[in-house]
Amino acid sequence: MKIESLQVSVETLPLVKPFKTALRTAMEIENIMVSVKLEDGTEGLGAAAPTVAITGDSTKGIMTVIEEVITPHLIGRNIENINALSQLIQRSCVANTSAKAAVEIALYDAVSKRWQLPLYQYLGGKSNVLKNDMTISVDEPEEMAKAALSLIESGFSTMKIKLGKDWKNDVERVACIRAAVGEQVMIRIDANQGWTTKQAISIIHEIEERKLNVDLVEQPVQAHDIEGLKEIKRSVQVPIMADESLFSPRDAMRLLNEHAVDFLNIKLMKTGGIRRALQIADMAEAAGVECMIGSMMESSVSVAAAAHLATAHPNITKIDLDAPLWIKNEPFEGIQFMKDQLLISDKPGLGVKRKSSFTQ
Repeated sequence: MKIESLQVSVETLPLVKPFKTALRTAMEIENIMVSVKLEDGTEGLGAAAPTVAITGDSTKGIMTVIEEVITPHLIGRNIENINALSQLIQRSCVANTSAKAAVEIALYDAVSKRWQLPLYQYLGGKSNVLKNDMTISVDEPEEMAKAALSLIESGFSTMKIKLGKDWKNDVERVACIRAAVGEQVMIRIDANQGWTTKQAISIIHEIEERKLNVDLVEQPVQAHDIEGLKEIKRSVQVPIMADESLFSPRDAMRLLNEHAVDFLNIKLMKTGGIRRALQIADMAEAAGVECMIGSMMESSVSVAAAAHLATAHPNITKIDLDAPLWIKNEPFEGIQFMKDQLLISDKPGLGVKRKSSFTQ
């Protein structure tokens, strides 16, 4: 079945509250939608999130690349040949991973609909339930502790704390949250490249000495600083995770070969889509390194794609897909958030569709 057309649109989605990290503060997000239509009328949906501070991809850039660079390679091609289509997308231009991801998600949605399978089953999975975490934006320690208590009341048992904006007070932020939530709650830390190597080692040592019981530390140093990651990993007991250091299978190969980190965080907006994300998860599994699946601040369409991938791959063991919970008026339905559980649809494809009641 051939690809007949591809359409791109953009919408602005306000957030419930500001999302603050060491890299940026967001009050709203722009959701770039891709619709692929096949000859028989089957439609596949995909989406991208522009995150200039991380991927370098802007709204205008994503839309232009999809319309002018990627689309001409796909029209008239057979949807069943999904691996070849993925190669065409990746080879169409350098970088531009968010644009590539949006289109590839739409293609996977369409092809799994053709086979009348939910995407996670098309990818070889059998479960549609994930245990999710929830993010706490960087703020004053007391405010972060209040946010943590609110999450517990909402049914979450794992939380990811954003740090790295003011490193001198970061240990106090962790300590304040741990004192508020007790010992049973799992705490993960994400510094979003906000520390130097020396700062990271000092902060993590103090966390260890104070027995604050942290599950992992994500991306403590700049994305390019692989030597820094290695030094931190050698110097501390808390596991270290790469995020912004990991975009491609080539990045994964270097991180794994150099034993630079304990975990890898896969995000479709960084990998450029599902196929390369699967490659990274396979490589990590062969090296004995588990993966997390995460997202940027994205809508349910691309988050659903990440969730289907996570349920399908046994080496993706940690889930960080809370982004739709930050959106004030989520325009799509098809994934359910029940306390700390994320449930994806058993309908063919992503199982996601626009809410009939949605208005911007």
